[in-house]
Amino acid sequence: MSESCFILGCGKMGSALLQGWLTAGTSPRHYIIIDPFFDKDSALAADARVSVYADCASAAAAGHHTADIMLLSVKPQMMAEALAAASALDVSSCCFISIAAGLSLAQLASLIPHATAPAIIRTMPNTPAAIGKGMTALIGNEAATPAQMAMAEEMLAVSGRVVRLTDEAQMDAVTALSGSGPAYLFLMAEAMTEAGTTLGLSPEMAATLAQQTILGAAHLMTDSDDAPATLRENVTSKGGTTAAALAVLQADDGLTDLMTRAMQAAYDRSRSLGS
Repeated sequence: MSESCFILGCGKMGSALLQGWLTAGTSPRHYIIIDPFFDKDSALAADARVSVYADCASAAAAGHHTADIMLLSVKPQMMAEALAAASALDVSSCCFISIAAGLSLAQLASLIPHATAPAIIRTMPNTPAAIGKGMTALIGNEAATPAQMAMAEEMLAVSGRVVRLTDEAQMDAVTALSGSGPAYLFLMAEAMTEAGTTLGLSPEMAATLAQQTILGAAHLMTDSDDAPATLRENVTSKGGTTAAALAVLQADDGLTDLMTRAMQAAYDRSRSLGS
């Protein structure tokens, strides 16, 4: 594994990955955060394995000129400016791991300073990475060696499951499904809680019931050999309460149609970020 890692931008997703790596106690041994807005009083910043700087020039002035890895976790709209500032560092031997939605391998390569054929691995993780339950998809460019791909996969596996894509074009669909997916489940929990209060439960009781139901169902689904459709059918008695609810959710304009439209919107937005 690598000795050091630059983290260019460390917002919610970057922090989630960093939390996962620190908790697991694996390499890299040192993380150099470059982010003017990062909270220097946070628990992450207090870790002895972490250094925080407002910009690349400050990191270089403190002796952090180079690293084996640079995690690119700034917003896509800010990537060009952030990488231009990285010219203050020696990134010639870096393997770049991007978590920026929408930006292609070719676009990223064109933005990296002083590197003619940079090794770039494009990824799409999600926020459950912070507790080791994340889902990440990745794909590398031609310059990324098998060893670098294995290194990236090993790093990201600390935070959950990892899959390799066969075509970069799949990344926008991954973004719409698993990258944004946790928010869909959180919204489902909110909706179930609100519906429960409408039916007479206290907000606290409704929240507990909704959250534990989602948690238990998720574990049952991942631990079972049965398909989700089979598990759904196992819960559904003909003419029963579940069947009554599913009749609403499975209507022509029900949940499947709604999720298709929602994920199409996320997919389209991911593609537009790259243009």
